[in-house]
Amino acid sequence: MKRKNIIPTDKERFMRENDFIVSKTDLTGRITYGNEIFIEFSGYEEHELLGAQHNIVRHPDMPRVVFKLLWDYLAEDKEIFAYVKNMSKDGGFYWVFTHVAPIFNKNKEKIGYTSVRRMPNPKAVPIVTDVYKSMLEAEKKAGAKDAMAASGAILGQLLQDKGVTYEQLINVLQSL
Repeated sequence: MKRKNIIPTDKERFMRENDFIVSKTDLTGRITYGNEIFIEFSGYEEHELLGAQHNIVRHPDMPRVVFKLLWDYLAEDKEIFAYVKNMSKDGGFYWVFTHVAPIFNKNKEKIGYTSVRRMPNPKAVPIVTDVYKSMLEAEKKAGAKDAMAASGAILGQLLQDKGVTYEQLINVLQSL
């Protein structure tokens, strides 16, 4: 199922403190499972989600390099935490603090990915929003060919300026 001309709106939904959005995908990012909270926040019916690419909920305010970072970690069989702005079927949005990790079978072969998303720290969201806005501006200014490098440079400079790794930055933001 592809998103058909969904126009982003300013309608924000807020995760509840005890909510956990859970989804699983195959190795190509196609959704194989989504819990009731995922269905609720995404606004899609279960049959619309199953088999769809997980980016069905990707909001255009998300810098592309964030997903490149995510896929780079997963390619190395590492878990990753991130702040993500998702878009519902109605164009509304919701922020999540996500944990994505590979799934392995009993033979230790990677067979897919699982993502568990929860309420982000409300103090961190404005900070992340500003960083993502700068990254998106860099992507647009650089053009499609150099967008990833430009956006990645913004993130890299932020990490260098703060003297932290990506993981340390995410942990600090979630514990504000």
